[in-house]
Amino acid sequence: MRTFLKRRDCLIVFFVLFCMLSPVGPLLSALPAAAKRVTDQAGRKVWVPEAPQRVVALAPSITEMVFELGQGRRLKGATRFSNYPAAAKALPRVGSYVAPDLERIVALRPDLCLATKDGNPEAVVTRLQALHIPVYVVNPKDLKGVMRTFLEIGALLGAKSRAARLVERMQTRIRQVEHRVTRANTRPRIFFQIGVDPIVSVGSDTFAGQLIRIAGGINVARGPAAYPRLTMEQVLALRPDVIVITSMARGVAFAQVKKRWQQWPSLPAVHNGRIFIVDANLFNRPSFRLVKGLELLAHCIHPELY
Repeated sequence: MRTFLKRRDCLIVFFVLFCMLSPVGPLLSALPAAAKRVTDQAGRKVWVPEAPQRVVALAPSITEMVFELGQGRRLKGATRFSNYPAAAKALPRVGSYVAPDLERIVALRPDLCLATKDGNPEAVVTRLQALHIPVYVVNPKDLKGVMRTFLEIGALLGAKSRAARLVERMQTRIRQVEHRVTRANTRPRIFFQIGVDPIVSVGSDTFAGQLIRIAGGINVARGPAAYPRLTMEQVLALRPDVIVITSMARGVAFAQVKKRWQQWPSLPAVHNGRIFIVDANLFNRPSFRLVKGLELLAHCIHPELY
């Protein structure tokens, strides 16, 4: 393994030296003529171009944000599961967000990489910085963090006004849901399933956990564990009023998962026909679509209000 890593490092060094000796060398060896120093969400001081033109997004959520800001033309690369909007599917791939491909990133000659602290390896960020490729790290943990990230990326890409409008739209739609659920007489108990075998749910400090609270539900798996594992018996004992199954469980026929729960007619969620299958990307990607996830969840939890 060590021999393999040494050989791979040698190839990277050779590739970088080749780029530095080629016409793209200045991109790797010097800061752009017009640059500014900013502090990213990881607390790092970073020199970034005043007007970056070749951006690589190192997470699907960041890709979505850049397109929402109307700056998709600047994107020259994205990670494997960057599939929204449709235009993102045509971008060159640079590995997955948990395993970015350094050589592919460098080959795209970016003047700015946008990374996420939750997922992107720190070693890759450090190596890119060593190659004089600026990396701005974001770290949204909740809806407020997502809105802050929109404003910061908007400032980096010259789209401050658009970012402000997006944040205002998010705030308006969140307030509308909050106002609507105040009219509810109950707070149904929700089991939010993201894993099938084993059964995995979401804790309090997750995007889905926050959305459940705002949508007027009680998360039966709430607690400090981000993604708690439960047995079938534990879920049955919790007697959820609503079961929400996400498509994160790739390769599984969701109708079959729903059918498993329907074997227990005494379960309130089954008895009342309150089992829903939803798109996981609306709940686990810190992007504008979280608001869509919130609205969908509110419909599932409080259909009487809609």
